[in-house]
Amino acid sequence: MLKSRSFRAGIHPPSLKITAGTPIERANLPHIATILLHQHVGAPCKPLVNEGDEVHAGQKIGDSTSFVSAPVHASISGLVKEISAQQSPLCREVLGIVIESDGRDEWVRMEELNPQNASKREILARIREAGIVGLGGAAFPTAVKLSPPEGKTIDTVILNGAECEPGITADHRLMLEQPEKILKGMQIIMELLEAERGFIGIEDNKRDAIQRMHEVVDREGDKRITVIPLETKYPQGEAGTLIKTVIGRETPSGSHSYDIGVIVHNVATAKAIHDAVYEGIPLIERVVTVTGDVKAPKNLLARIGTPIFELIEACGGLNDEVGKILSGGLMQGIAEYGNVPTIKSTNCIIVLTREKSKLPAERTCIRCGRCVEVCPIGLIPTMLGKLARERRFDECIAYHIQDCMGCGSCTYVCPSKIPITQLVSYGKEELKKRAG
Repeated sequence: MLKSRSFRAGIHPPSLKITAGTPIERANLPHIATILLHQHVGAPCKPLVNEGDEVHAGQKIGDSTSFVSAPVHASISGLVKEISAQQSPLCREVLGIVIESDGRDEWVRMEELNPQNASKREILARIREAGIVGLGGAAFPTAVKLSPPEGKTIDTVILNGAECEPGITADHRLMLEQPEKILKGMQIIMELLEAERGFIGIEDNKRDAIQRMHEVVDREGDKRITVIPLETKYPQGEAGTLIKTVIGRETPSGSHSYDIGVIVHNVATAKAIHDAVYEGIPLIERVVTVTGDVKAPKNLLARIGTPIFELIEACGGLNDEVGKILSGGLMQGIAEYGNVPTIKSTNCIIVLTREKSKLPAERTCIRCGRCVEVCPIGLIPTMLGKLARERRFDECIAYHIQDCMGCGSCTYVCPSKIPITQLVSYGKEELKKRAG
């Protein structure tokens, strides 16, 4: 097998992937599904249904005329009980459509497309109509990402199977159980972008997934595509880091990957593209790892809009008194404070006991430089945290605060337990407000 590739700096947190050997299990249909109208980067959707309407699974119920947006669909069949403000897992209040299940799970599907005969315009329109967004966490509308600005030539597609966040195994299981669909989705991506080559990057703690994807690529005989083992190191799966590791290109500050001829997609996104094109299925469900202090950690195929407490109960409930529930991984996950619904970007739910949730006391910076050593893009995190805390936001720009990916490596290694990542995030939000 090829030697695993790596990148400068980074950290090695415990992987805690206790569900790596647990096959994907279909979760029960929720009794109530709440479909948020803003669960992607870009403009929120407007409702296309009214309270009292009957809907079917797969029916489009929200959309926007904005280019940067993605429609949303009913994930169950039933009755629209209300359209009202709902709490999002992203810690904001957004409009949501609450559907009460009729228990019948009646579907509407789009017509299947043959990518060999369909035009690029038809396929892009299908990807948008299916509501597909980046499923690695960013939730950027996929049809937009597959439409680079005029004059930008994409020669390389990288499929991200790194899944470097501790605890999450959703992509790992998907690569083991549905590799053919992932590959076919990747081929659609490459044809749309007219890319000459493609790489599937997978961390080497997933040797079985590397082998499985190798077998499928070899069987397909597509010489354009190569499976690349990556060193297990965080944040290996961040787009800029992945590009640098796989093909040696660096994304300049303030630019996009398409400026250097590369597009990165998550393996789950590729699988969703396959489903939309070949089977006419919109994005209404995804694999969610439920792990941590639950009685039976699992990888669940769950309908979008399912309350997170229902998924926890599907794993046998809590082991002990809960202290914190994270949506996402241990490094970048968001702490939830209610029974919020899952959204398209929900790939993991981690339950922590009170003991494990305690925050350490912050102390004065000792200027050890460890945060600088581990920053994968060469920033000075301790200075950024200090400037943001003191509200010296203009100086934050001079220290390239906008280039921070929010990976949390600096906070992880800080001996003084300074919440550097949170301070930098605060600084970025304040600058965003200033920019309007």
